Amino acid sequence: MNESSAPDPAARVEELRALIEYHNQRYYLLDDPEISDAEFDALMRELRELEAAHPELVTPDSPTQRAGVAELTATPFAPVDHVVPMMSLDNAFSREELDAWYQRISRIVTDPIHFVGEPKLDGLAISVLYEDGRYRRAATRGNGITGEDVTANVATIESIPARLSGSSVPSRLEVRGEVFMPLASFEELNRRQGELGARLFANPRNAAAGSLRQKDPRITASRDLAFFAYQLGVQEGGPRLRSHHETLEWLGDLGLPVNPHIELLPDLEAVEEFCARMLDQRHAFGYEIDGAVIKVDDLGQRDELGATSKAPRWAIAYKFPPEEKTTLLRG
Repeated sequence: MNESSAPDPAARVEELRALIEYHNQRYYLLDDPEISDAEFDALMRELRELEAAHPELVTPDSPTQRAGVAELTATPFAPVDHVVPMMSLDNAFSREELDAWYQRISRIVTDPIHFVGEPKLDGLAISVLYEDGRYRRAATRGNGITGEDVTANVATIESIPARLSGSSVPSRLEVRGEVFMPLASFEELNRRQGELGARLFANPRNAAAGSLRQKDPRITASRDLAFFAYQLGVQEGGPRLRSHHETLEWLGDLGLPVNPHIELLPDLEAVEEFCARMLDQRHAFGYEIDGAVIKVDDLGQRDELGATSKAPRWAIAYKFPPEEKTTLLRG
């Protein structure tokens, strides 16, 4: 290939950014993705590799530097600014990439690192705010900085308490978690859609997102959504927490639903075994998972590791290889 016909990295970067933004809009705002999880990940990976090879092409608004869509457009929901950004997670697609992440964080944190492993639900991330123990507001992740106000709709999800319980309720608590649709509920919803001659949902994630972003909360209430809490955003009052597993136990004591399949992992070998076990058991949970999330347990070590502009360094999503089926997946 001569020099004049060589591909232009800058042009390909712009093409990839436009494609990724288009598919992010389809996914986050329209709840109607056109490509699979694996195809989207391939676009992101190509863009990261090009930007790594040509750092002069990196811009702050690149999809590799932020979470979600660039801007919330064409939405009927009021905007909500997140006090603490709702970041996405970096991905690992192989044991080698998982090991490379471990080596990176081990160069920063010299003490032994313990981890928490969680099934990676294929749902919709939300923020739920409580004030003096009472449910006040809920918002989608949106672009990580600004989300959509879905307070009335989230209030219809039975597993999300209207009031926190226990003796250590903080004055203000913002918790992050995943809204999802159990497989049995998804099958029942599509059965009803078919009887009505309405469009069937491609997968439970689309069904959950479409159900949550309804103008009429009664429609959301009829869709049998569920929720698992997995992270703190803001805490004012309550106990001083030192680890992630302690945080999850406390959230459970407050009456918030926490995934029972979360495990404390002492080392990298246990992390790898957990990821392999989640892959083997991916169809045994009654809801869809598309990977495993691994987080550093010690909150002090998390502070030491910090974050990039897009994702925390103290966590990674181990993504399962795509299954050979036609259902669209996206995580």
